[in-house]
Amino acid sequence: MAAIIKTKRDFPLDRIRNIGIIAHIDAGKTTTTERILFYTGVTYKIGDIDEGTTTTDWMEQEKERGITIVSAAITTFWTVKPDGGLFKDLDTRINLIDTPGHVDFTAEVERSLRVLDGGVIVLDSASGVQSQTETVWRQANKYKVPLVAFSNKMDVVGANFLGTIQSARDRLGANALPYNLPIGSENDFKGVVDLLTEKAIVWEGDETGAKFHEVDMPPEMVDAVKEHREKLVEEIAGTDDQLMEKYLNGENISVEELKKALRQAVIESKIVPVLAGSSLRNKGVQMMLDAVVEYLPSPSDIKEIIGENPKSGEQEARKLIPSDPLSALAFKIQVDPHVGKLTYIRIYSGTLKSGSYVYNITKNTRERVGRLLLMHANEREEIDEAFSGEIVAAVGLKETITGNTLCDENAPIILESISFPEPVISLAIEPKTKSDQEKLGLALSRLSEEDPTFRVKTDVDTGQTIIAGMGELQLEVLVDRMKREFKVEANVGEPQVAYKETITRPAKGEGKYIRQTGGRGQYGHCLLKIEPLPRGSGREFVSEVVGGRIPREFISPIEKGVIEKEDTGILAGYPVTDIKVIVYDGSFHDVDSSEMSFKIAGSLGLTDAANNAGLVLLEPIMKVEVTTPEEFLGDIIADLSSKRAQISSTEMRGNARVVVALVPLAEMGGYATAIRSMSQGRATYYMEADHYEEVPVNVSQKIISTSGFTGRVETT
Repeated sequence: MAAIIKTKRDFPLDRIRNIGIIAHIDAGKTTTTERILFYTGVTYKIGDIDEGTTTTDWMEQEKERGITIVSAAITTFWTVKPDGGLFKDLDTRINLIDTPGHVDFTAEVERSLRVLDGGVIVLDSASGVQSQTETVWRQANKYKVPLVAFSNKMDVVGANFLGTIQSARDRLGANALPYNLPIGSENDFKGVVDLLTEKAIVWEGDETGAKFHEVDMPPEMVDAVKEHREKLVEEIAGTDDQLMEKYLNGENISVEELKKALRQAVIESKIVPVLAGSSLRNKGVQMMLDAVVEYLPSPSDIKEIIGENPKSGEQEARKLIPSDPLSALAFKIQVDPHVGKLTYIRIYSGTLKSGSYVYNITKNTRERVGRLLLMHANEREEIDEAFSGEIVAAVGLKETITGNTLCDENAPIILESISFPEPVISLAIEPKTKSDQEKLGLALSRLSEEDPTFRVKTDVDTGQTIIAGMGELQLEVLVDRMKREFKVEANVGEPQVAYKETITRPAKGEGKYIRQTGGRGQYGHCLLKIEPLPRGSGREFVSEVVGGRIPREFISPIEKGVIEKEDTGILAGYPVTDIKVIVYDGSFHDVDSSEMSFKIAGSLGLTDAANNAGLVLLEPIMKVEVTTPEEFLGDIIADLSSKRAQISSTEMRGNARVVVALVPLAEMGGYATAIRSMSQGRATYYMEADHYEEVPVNVSQKIISTSGFTGRVETT
């Protein structure tokens, strides 16, 4: 249980760090976070994942599965002690977010990185850079989040610190450089040598790691330390003109000068310092905390946030200081059983007070902030006000959802929102009893509010409720939460692949809806052009109607009819994507035309055009990475080939072979069981959505025949 600290409220901006812990699954994020909480005094006992006693993995499902499912926010403090340290002896407040590693919960990482100023990327010293490491690295780059790296698991068999750094340079394109060097590895790992100060630090044992002391550098490491220090100094000097001049003139550069220049280089993402350690064995975490304080940016280093002025449409900057008008981003919704709906907010500028009103510029509505809370995982500390640079939770915001901007009504600004990937898998769910029906609707509504990658829709033909997400594990956890938190008993169908439909060539179509039933009739008529868009573009609707051929008030109903038809599908009942629809002509009747008739005409026009546009099915293609002992490599490649896989590469990683392939999701059902039986339980795999691709004609015909639709599939 976390010991709640009564948080000091008036912290200087330059001594605040908003950071996240990100990594591939099982690299040791949560274990690292637990050590951080222990050494910073938030907890008095180190939590254990296997025992289900970690602070940040507080959900029942997280404890049972031993994985992180939702990101957890913690506020803690750290004081840098070493001589020559930046911010030495100054208390620094760290707002820390522990994120999931499993790809099914990638939305948690995406929204966390959107609001963080810096991050710690945890690497597995035995495996190097893995697939999800690449994904979170791309996410961090997308939001320009500076990183320091922690090469964890230096105590495991096959640990290779310099090899891990090289894999980061090769696979991530990162300018990763050793900041310290490990003393020993695997069972002999006992400490590190700081390259800048050239001091050796050794831990006395594995118990808590709180006891460590400086010793003389091992004689056998002198040459290696000299070599890597020279390289590090050269790289740091290369980012600063004054230091470069000193370096080229052979002048001595002080440790403090190097640290200041390195701090700026990290903030500008020019250098990623890599520190060695073993969180499980309680070694190296304190040095990593020092690096977080010394090198990752504070809100005052970021200086300003750029948004859009909704009135002028031009870009506008807000300084990240309490005296500027309020600007904040809602990045997460959580349903708390005790206080109701919690909205997590990153305040960029201004001050937010409990009981005050804020303006949701995204939805053009005023919202009242009932209470403000500082979160310590699932523990809460109530506060009266929050300032720029802080991450807090608000109670009472009814309309606000993930990605909405909150601001001062008199100084509106829209901040960059958060983008999420489309779901790739779905399943049908139905309540067991009548009383479960209402509860199911409420549960699905609440859960889809929390998770932007979780979608809910109703199948118009069967009336079934369909839920969709990023993977089987995500849907399994959400169904489990429905049963536990909302007491909903439901029957769940088998997971289904989220196919899509698209067109392959331009075409024209006519939509005409005319009904005469005595009295007022119905008349709607439109002519449409459709064009394929590049893969992943989504949908567009454009009106090119001139001369009042269709009155302006009927254009919107045509668009609604088109969108409804795109949602329900034409070929096999799957959503239509990557399509541009242009309404260019039509006609109307002074008396009989109505919004409904033009809506139906829009739907009919799209169907007519699409049937002449080379309709095809698209399927999600997954990037699959299998790690296996050498003796099972042949069987695994043969099995993947039988699943329509494209083998991208095979490489050695430590003592194992890694096979990377692109495989249709439809072929991956039951793969966890299959790979265990093929490898005597010794192979593991990782899978993430990569892109959508056209389904082969023979497979497409089978899908359409089982869908009950009579669409024409393109055969050329």
